[in-house]
Amino acid sequence: MLTDKRILITGGAGFLATSLTAQLKDRAVHLVRVDRPGTPFPVLPGPASISDVEADITAPDAWDRLLDGVDVVFHLAAQTSVYVADEQPRADLDINVLPVLNLIETCRRRGWQPAVIMAGTVTQCGLAPRLPVDESCADRPITVYDLHKLMAESYLRQFAAKSVVCGCCLRMANLYGPGPKSSRADRGVLNLMVRKALAGEPLTVYGDGMHLRDYLYVDDAASAFVAAAEHRERLSGQYFVIGTGTGHTIRDAFGLVAERVAARTGRRAAVQHVTPPASLSPIEERDFVADSRRFIGLTGWQPSVALSDGIDRTIEWVLGQGDKRG
Repeated sequence: MLTDKRILITGGAGFLATSLTAQLKDRAVHLVRVDRPGTPFPVLPGPASISDVEADITAPDAWDRLLDGVDVVFHLAAQTSVYVADEQPRADLDINVLPVLNLIETCRRRGWQPAVIMAGTVTQCGLAPRLPVDESCADRPITVYDLHKLMAESYLRQFAAKSVVCGCCLRMANLYGPGPKSSRADRGVLNLMVRKALAGEPLTVYGDGMHLRDYLYVDDAASAFVAAAEHRERLSGQYFVIGTGTGHTIRDAFGLVAERVAARTGRRAAVQHVTPPASLSPIEERDFVADSRRFIGLTGWQPSVALSDGIDRTIEWVLGQGDKRG
């Protein structure tokens, strides 16, 4: 359990972290949210003690200051753009790999063994040869971003096996739902489509839009992290594929956004099919559906929000307060 635990959340002002904080703020825990200097933290009042810290976790000595008394680390901070990683591989390494290695080295040097729950991505396996995808799928990353995420996960699992940390990685499917806007147009695509539809702008589908995605509502993703922390010893040294187990074509998902926005506003956005740009990453041509039965069996976690309901909630959030926080 997490009662009375000190919990550190990196990327603490971000999309997933905001939902995670909302789920933890009513518990008897002490939360420490960490993000880059100058990043505003969403205000989420609740019984939990919440401290906000500005820090650069790429600095080698950052973890010495951050880990004091910490029982659980949710490592959510990352550079999340495939395209930025391809253009700036060294910078992506510094952001997505070195902080994990520095965290591990700090724990080993200090003899402190917190639980570390790291956010990964289902694209670390590359182009899956079969669906649905579970933990038996061989990893063949085809982007710099996924290579680096796999490296960071591998460091965590290696040193969890040596009992330096108690750690696991949750590989997330495509997230969407209420929360701060992504700073990158290639991330949070379903949320972007909701915003575009509400603005009366067309929704752009590359090609025929028949590639499959597994869209995971952000609150379901956050509850998976809570479940992982509560079962941290059982999960240590492993990674898990986290999704709904239901695939939707991109065309159908964007069409559903247009339909649900029209039901709410009376205005239906057009869905346009265009030729994919030459710069489109090959990973965008994937089909993916998650098989999360192993994680479900070990933790009892279940995704609970269907895509249509999640889109409706996202629409209401954007109409109500979304742009105030993103």
